[in-house]
Amino acid sequence: MTSLDPALTEALRTERAHHDTCREALTAMIEGAARQVVVGEDVSACGADAEVLGRRLRSQAKAMRELPPGPLFFGRLDFAADDPEHGGQSYHVGRLRITEDPTAPPLVVDWRAPVSRAFYQASARDPRGVEVRRRFGWAPGGRGATADLTGLEDEHLGRGESGTGDIVAREIERPRVGPMRDIAATIQPEQDDLVRADLGASVCVQGAPGTGKTAVGLHRAAYLLYTHPKRLQRSGLLILGPNRTFLHYIAEVLPALGETGVRQSTLLDEIARHPVTGTDPVRTAAVKHDPRMAEVLRRALYARVTTDGVTDLAVPDGSYRWRVPAAELAALVAEVRAEEPPYAAGRERVRTRVVRRLRERAERRSGTLPASWVRRIERARPLTAHLDAVWPKVRPEEILAGLLTDGAVLGRAADGILDPDEQAALLLPRPPRSYRSARWTAADLVLLDELAGLMEHPEGHGHIVVDEAQDLSPMECRAIARRAVFGSLTVLGDLAQGTTPWAARDWAVQLRHLGRPETAVVPLTTGFRVPAAVVELTNRLLARLDVAVPAATSLRTDGELTLRPADDVLGATVAAVRDALAREGSVGVVTADADTDRVRAALTGAGLDPAGPDTLGARLTVVPASLVKGLEYDHVIAVEPAAVAEAEPRGAHRLYVVLTRAVSRLDIVHTRPLPF
Repeated sequence: MTSLDPALTEALRTERAHHDTCREALTAMIEGAARQVVVGEDVSACGADAEVLGRRLRSQAKAMRELPPGPLFFGRLDFAADDPEHGGQSYHVGRLRITEDPTAPPLVVDWRAPVSRAFYQASARDPRGVEVRRRFGWAPGGRGATADLTGLEDEHLGRGESGTGDIVAREIERPRVGPMRDIAATIQPEQDDLVRADLGASVCVQGAPGTGKTAVGLHRAAYLLYTHPKRLQRSGLLILGPNRTFLHYIAEVLPALGETGVRQSTLLDEIARHPVTGTDPVRTAAVKHDPRMAEVLRRALYARVTTDGVTDLAVPDGSYRWRVPAAELAALVAEVRAEEPPYAAGRERVRTRVVRRLRERAERRSGTLPASWVRRIERARPLTAHLDAVWPKVRPEEILAGLLTDGAVLGRAADGILDPDEQAALLLPRPPRSYRSARWTAADLVLLDELAGLMEHPEGHGHIVVDEAQDLSPMECRAIARRAVFGSLTVLGDLAQGTTPWAARDWAVQLRHLGRPETAVVPLTTGFRVPAAVVELTNRLLARLDVAVPAATSLRTDGELTLRPADDVLGATVAAVRDALAREGSVGVVTADADTDRVRAALTGAGLDPAGPDTLGARLTVVPASLVKGLEYDHVIAVEPAAVAEAEPRGAHRLYVVLTRAVSRLDIVHTRPLPF
């Protein structure tokens, strides 16, 4: 159809009228949610029931009010008359369900509803009962006004017509200014399979740059919250990103999909018992992140459990004293120790078994005893003193400080596990006076979390989405695994983009550390973000990296790649930025970390006023290479790739990340030979 086609004009008029109806219905739904809160607060019920109802209604009303502005639907399904389930029905598909009345047919069905799956999966070969799939085009930058509906495309699947149309292509290629957008309108079949995987199934996505792995993880979170709301409200859903810059970038995706209040955090924020005030040498950090440290810590902790020198226990009970011989007490401690409970639970298990022995003896003498007797004996000072001697209370900080400051303690715990050089790397050159004055490093917080997990199980989550998982150390993986013991994981990453010293080289090993060795790894290799010219270049670099991942392909035939050799790298960068700003979209200038301030100063001196990486929505941003992972810009200017590659041991991987941030254009400014 052309813009002059009368049928298109009439179809647009009809769809705009439907959008007006949907907007009125949504307004009524929001107002109705607010009225429900008022009614719910006055409901006649027990206090606890009223509180739960009120909290749920207030949460629903808040979520409705906080929905970001935008189009209310992006697609429509017209089912064939002979379809057994939806024969002759039409459904508009959008980011949330909209209805004029809870009992009435929906004006818009949620993209996560079962019927909506056909929107993503139907094809000419397998139409799934769909006669026509319609996609709507909305004005870029619009806020969802009806007038912003500017076009539509129909695929007549019943006639064998299907394919990626102009509307999908334009949406994928739309300029990237501001935070990350949802992809509900453009999810591809292979992405949809991952999004809709069952809650009980853990999923690992090996995604090449631009294949939408982060978007898949976020949409999977939204899908699971929609499909299992009560279960995940109880157990919780957690999104873990690599840093706060990344979290700022993705923060608006879930609210746009109708899900608010989801915890989005970094692993460091989740495990932090103390602020990070120290920095480890690279060698020390590598040892601390090594999986062998788990056994070293376990030995150090349970070395505190001892029956050496234990004496008979005598517990006063009025004028009488109940006794537990030293040998019997030692046997009880050994019995509990062999069961390997969490450290804190083991201490209380010893207490409980001692009291049980005492109660059995007391009841043989005096008959049945009340619960108050048990509570009094449990709190008896002689019993607590004996527990302190055989199974003392300890803090994780106390155990770790002992390891890092006392060579003898470390030697006993690490014997046969760490070699002398590794032990020497762990010992602090200037030990603090006490663990309370220690300057904890980021790696220390991981070890403290391991110790805390040995003492008591941490609060878990029903599902955790872990992005950039290839960069996690084995010990960091264990911290996540402890929080997902009774839940599932969505693991997202790209081995080629691993940049930490301990980055994974094999998903099977990483998944074992995450406690999910049976999880299948699903590759995403078809890129929708990175143009083919850029992918061809980065695949040359990929071939030099020490990871076995499939090369990427791109559906994007547009895009530009420009090499800018120069004598003056700063002057060439300024010129490249001026050229980029003359076009539409965001511009990201990415440099080696050591050069960031110098490049920013040059741009500022040229009157270009660049923003920092935490400033969302800026046209021009200067980003150090270490922070660019997960971000994307319409136009990327990569400054001196050789400096990025040489800045760290896995610098070639870092450069691979830098070069794959471009959505439309990549300029490479360099004075030195390129490392690919």
